[in-house]
Amino acid sequence: MHPDLFHTTPPDVAQLFAQVIIPLALPRTYTYAVPTEWINQIQVGCRVEVVLGKSKRYAGLVKQLSTEAPPYPTKPIENILDEEPILFPIQLQLWEWISQYYLCTEGDVMAAALPAHFKLSSETQLIFNEAFGDEFSMLDNNEFLLAEALLLRKQLSITEVQQILDLTHVYPVVKRLIDKQVCQVWETLTERYKAKLETMISLHPQFHSEAKLAELMNEWSRAPKQLDILLSYLHLAKTEGSVSQVSLLKKSGGTAASLNGLLEKKILIAEKRAVDRINTLPLELDLNIDLSEAQSVALQQLQEQLTQKPVCLLHGVTGSGKTQLFIRLMEQYFTAGKQVLYLLPEIALTAQMIRRLQAHFGGHIAIYHSKFSDNERVELWHKVRKGTVRIVLGARSALFLPFHDLGLIVVDEEHDPSFKQQEPAPRYHARDAAIYYGQLTGARVVLGSATPSLESYFHATRGKFGLVALLERFGGIQLPEIEFVNTRFLPSRGKVMISPRLREAMEKAIAAKKQVILFQNRRGYTPYLTCGTCGYIPQCQQCDVTLTFHKQSNKLQCHYCGTSYPKLVACPACGTVNWKDSNFGTEKIEEYLTKELADMRVARMDMDTIRGKHAHDQLIRQFEQGKVDVLVGTQMVVKGLDFEQVSLVGILDADSMLHFADFRVHERAFQLMEQVSGRAGRKSEQGKVLIQTAYPQHPVLQWVKQHDYVAFFEQEIGSRQQYHYPPFTRIIHIMVRHKDRMLTEQAADVLADLLRKDLGDRVMGPSVPVISRVRNQYRMELQIKLPLNQQFIQQAKQLIRNAQGLLQAETRFRSVIITPDVDPV
Repeated sequence: MHPDLFHTTPPDVAQLFAQVIIPLALPRTYTYAVPTEWINQIQVGCRVEVVLGKSKRYAGLVKQLSTEAPPYPTKPIENILDEEPILFPIQLQLWEWISQYYLCTEGDVMAAALPAHFKLSSETQLIFNEAFGDEFSMLDNNEFLLAEALLLRKQLSITEVQQILDLTHVYPVVKRLIDKQVCQVWETLTERYKAKLETMISLHPQFHSEAKLAELMNEWSRAPKQLDILLSYLHLAKTEGSVSQVSLLKKSGGTAASLNGLLEKKILIAEKRAVDRINTLPLELDLNIDLSEAQSVALQQLQEQLTQKPVCLLHGVTGSGKTQLFIRLMEQYFTAGKQVLYLLPEIALTAQMIRRLQAHFGGHIAIYHSKFSDNERVELWHKVRKGTVRIVLGARSALFLPFHDLGLIVVDEEHDPSFKQQEPAPRYHARDAAIYYGQLTGARVVLGSATPSLESYFHATRGKFGLVALLERFGGIQLPEIEFVNTRFLPSRGKVMISPRLREAMEKAIAAKKQVILFQNRRGYTPYLTCGTCGYIPQCQQCDVTLTFHKQSNKLQCHYCGTSYPKLVACPACGTVNWKDSNFGTEKIEEYLTKELADMRVARMDMDTIRGKHAHDQLIRQFEQGKVDVLVGTQMVVKGLDFEQVSLVGILDADSMLHFADFRVHERAFQLMEQVSGRAGRKSEQGKVLIQTAYPQHPVLQWVKQHDYVAFFEQEIGSRQQYHYPPFTRIIHIMVRHKDRMLTEQAADVLADLLRKDLGDRVMGPSVPVISRVRNQYRMELQIKLPLNQQFIQQAKQLIRNAQGLLQAETRFRSVIITPDVDPV
């Protein structure tokens, strides 16, 4: 660890002030006075206990130390929570950039960056007033119940009060008891991280000498079960070093009673020890990778480009072996003693990728994503900070880990919109933040994709980024053949789910012992139900959207707010029972295949089936092992998964991806279809892709058919330039929300007028978005297009902050929520 990473304070400083970030959406950081006794202990990057307001306590993070007093009275820091910093100043620089660029606060960034157990806030405790006594006759029922509990327990948290009273809103009762001096209020801050303790078994010191141990074994005459446990212990101690009680009893087949006998005889000793929650593999390296000639050339070009430019885009077609190049690059930086960060857009991808990387880097690699528990995150955080973990594979939040010697960042599938955080703030893009982080740390950044984002490919072709192309598949396998199934000519009413041509191809593939992937970008059974008599469509009561029917749970579900409703029996509009399915989701496809093609083993991969921590990994393993013939899925099956036996891919409803009111619609459609097509025929033979569409001559479909990204790019970039869209402009989207429709519209009009004073016709709107109400909040949106002038963009962002402040300074607009989104995707 570098000694100069932290700000140090001279020992003779008489007065010191700390600028503290608090994990709330506060418009600024707060400055606190450092008590004299802590002047030489406090460091940048440490958590400190501070009071905000009258009594609320928080664990804030020290951003900066200064000897200059602020122009307002300061409260003292209450306590220092960390003996050493939990992150480095360079991470704080990244936080500051994210807050400025994405129009949020550093508190927002802190809330997203730190594991939950680092973000402490106080809990209100009620302390019984002993001077009051035990005379409660003047209290009402709820007051009496709470006073009795306080008399017995002396101290209660608000959560415990809610349980005792069986009420959610307990504050009126609490306030009355405080006013009557039955109790007092105290705020406490408690550390939430708990080390995992496990009972470990060791040999008593008297038997450490071989002579004593041999004497014990030779004189053993009774208790054969205890002898089995002792022999098992000696074997485990020799092969694994440390021995846990669980592993000892499992190996020996003994009971806890037999083990207790050995403990009572003082042959073995049991003690509780803190153990890692994160399973580690042996620190073994196996870096033997055979590259094709094309891969070797691409690797050399990558290495050359990275010596000249800090960012390089690897454009490699699906199945070209980009991962092997990334592993070689990671090996180069790893052996040089550097840390490496490998970013993937989806948790579902990490399971397959981690197995590949573990095969090469062993226990030097760790995973970090949202399915990990809060305690696991804290432990991995410390391992990265200390440098004991050298390679991290994770989703976008892994970018915030405290790397102290970062050499390489790989952003795989860099085009994927999942890299953009949507809710809540900070609404950052992990790819762009990684590029800035690389500038801060001096790390090289490699972006990889078969279908790069237009912005990244544009920057690469204009020389801002390096560009390396790998345009042939590994092993010389051809890209899959694309065939269109024109659904206009099929004798079917409504949307076609599985056409006769697709069914025939599936049966042929399964008969040849191959596997099939079917892609439909809608989960659930049917996107919406329609009354066949009057046309009524069930809608969410809190959102202006139709409800998706999920047959497995037999409920209607809103995919925006998550609310579930019982399935309607009779139509509430006309009273008839004549429901019709409109379109189809992954659940309906799975049911159809299970019924119609009963000999096929079918599995589904979407948000409804991938629930548990390891559910995605288990499903992928089943498919890899050939236990599943047909995998039906949403976008989860598109992104970078590698299955050797998939020979056929079916895209069931291509048209649904081509008709959205969004300037990125063609880019998204091309990327999705090309990526899912790339799952076919990756190893032994050319694959086949069947695309069901009513518009086979659509330009995007023709580019997909030819696998021609460059032609697609040239056409699309021309349209972007003509209509002034990114990468030729910057866009800031502003959403205005409130539960009152009229107030929402008024606030949006006022905000637009404030912004137009300085930005003129660059401000578009306000307008009603496609989804006008979500979670009972009405919405209005504005869009601002800005020229590629950094100074002007910074001024515009400051104008937005000012306008937001002016608007919410008015009493009537104080509760209106204004959400700016920079570079929306």
